[in-house]
Amino acid sequence: MSNNTTQGPAVSRTYKSRIFEMVFRDKRELLGLYNAVNGTSYEDPELLEINTLENAIYLSMHNDLSFIIDSRLTLYEHQSTYSPNLPFRYLMYVTDLYSGMTRNENLYGSRLVKLPTPRFVIFYNGIETLPDVMELRLSDAFRVKEEEYSLELRATLLNINPGHNQKLLKTCKTLEDYSRYSALVRTYAKSMDLKAAVEKAIDECIRNGVLAEFLKKNRTEAINVSIYEYDEERVMRQMREEGYEDGVQQEKASMIASIRKKKAKGRSAAEAADELELEVDYIRLVYDYMETHEDWPDLKIAGEIIGAGHRD
Repeated sequence: MSNNTTQGPAVSRTYKSRIFEMVFRDKRELLGLYNAVNGTSYEDPELLEINTLENAIYLSMHNDLSFIIDSRLTLYEHQSTYSPNLPFRYLMYVTDLYSGMTRNENLYGSRLVKLPTPRFVIFYNGIETLPDVMELRLSDAFRVKEEEYSLELRATLLNINPGHNQKLLKTCKTLEDYSRYSALVRTYAKSMDLKAAVEKAIDECIRNGVLAEFLKKNRTEAINVSIYEYDEERVMRQMREEGYEDGVQQEKASMIASIRKKKAKGRSAAEAADELELEVDYIRLVYDYMETHEDWPDLKIAGEIIGAGHRD
């Protein structure tokens, strides 16, 4: 294994660093976060062996922070938009990390090659309502469900929004400060230009001792990165909402196809509602669309009904 004792990954990357990464790539801050999460009391930051992947897997998919301490490999990710796919991404990251660690090992030999024990943690501060702690499993993505899986990966999601995991935030002031700063940006951005919101949040944090030294030292980069992060969060949220609507339309189109068959068989709206276990008013609405727009496909009818605010 590498004996890298640098202060963390370089700033220059193909992708933009996040504020979370900028704050915690400092070894002392990262060690404080690790101690808070694990209930440990390590004091020497040089015990951390940083091995964060640069441009891992794809240029748009990067590992936020990873390091080894006490023979444990820890991978940290920050999320402002919830994604259930992080266990799979973690699988790709940890495979790359283990491959690098064992490059000079004889994996075909009779001697067992020892690996650092992995831990996967997600720090979440998005706007979706999530509990303090969640466990995400790789097996949730498997098409066939089994009692036991030959491959599993468990990741712990910690909600770090204000009001959540208060013991953790009190134990790690820097994490609490990061949480407060992010919340301020999001709050001010609701009523003013994004750049002005970021600058106001930074001024207030510096004045109140919240990430003060970091923000004073990195003010320009923090402004640029915060604007990028907030825009990315907004775009991701819009994409998720649009994807949800697309999925709903497809589901409704399938239902409308079933209703069309009932209509073709001469079923009344009441009869179709009873057979399909749907509201009769919804069936009448679909029947009306079919009669007034005979050339419309089921997907278009579904879109019109959703657009009118009807979900059956």
